[in-house]
Amino acid sequence: MASVTPLNRGWLLCEPNVSEGRDEARMTGFAEAVAETAGVELIHRSSDPDHHRMVLAYLGGPEAVVQATMALAAAVYGSVDLRRHRGAHPRIGALDVVPFVRGPGCGEAEALAACRSFGAWTAARGVPVFFYERAAASCERDSLPRIRSGQFEGLASKLARPEWRPDLGPPAPHPSAGAVVVGLRAPLVRFNVNLGTRDPGPARRLAGAIRESGGGLPHVRALGISLKRRGLTQISLNLTRYAVTSVDTVYDRVAEGARAEGVMLAGSEFIGPVPAGALRGVDLERLDAELDADQILDLP
Repeated sequence: MASVTPLNRGWLLCEPNVSEGRDEARMTGFAEAVAETAGVELIHRSSDPDHHRMVLAYLGGPEAVVQATMALAAAVYGSVDLRRHRGAHPRIGALDVVPFVRGPGCGEAEALAACRSFGAWTAARGVPVFFYERAAASCERDSLPRIRSGQFEGLASKLARPEWRPDLGPPAPHPSAGAVVVGLRAPLVRFNVNLGTRDPGPARRLAGAIRESGGGLPHVRALGISLKRRGLTQISLNLTRYAVTSVDTVYDRVAEGARAEGVMLAGSEFIGPVPAGALRGVDLERLDAELDADQILDLP
């Protein structure tokens, strides 16, 4: 199993989520905006029409990565209108979340400066900006799900509350672009397990039982999502501290819950880059999952 190892210099990884997962021409244009930026390597892209969402991953020196993210944002803001967007995944922005991850040789101060630089550029274009995780201004704003609660449809009323004024930018949503959440975070694993049923009930109940906020597994976020185009449902998972709660632990808990619900598993998948350390000892065949070589990234 090969892994992607960047050049031996200070580098920054960016894994933005775009609220577009159906229009191939648009998605190709977004990827090209990144790939055409000097000093940046686009290492992965994936999308799903039910989620109506695309994930990109690219790396390079911090300044180059910020430039690529600006180019991506300009392309997205000129194309995606959230007023006409409906998908299974929560979102508050056309460019919904922009997580930066430090690579070897990139200090935290340098990575945080990249967050602030991109945030300031975005705010100047009339898009409210929230900083999260290690870039958050307060502990009340370190959680992405908390910032995104209410979604785009509830954003105007949320921003009108004093406690939810954005960190940068106007105190009202951009009409078509909404807002953006920008942060510096540790590497995580995005892992989805599919269930062989159209009934969304089992996936929602299992997600509620597994996620940390529901009293489940530590450092696990989970959503139950319908995959109508595939005739399945899905438990969409983020493992934010995979050294504490592993891929195998999560998969076993889902499998146990699915048996109790009387539904079959229908395969699993990894979204975006996966830290090589999260895959040690993992049997992909047992998980019924495929993993492209470009998804495996050496991270500290």
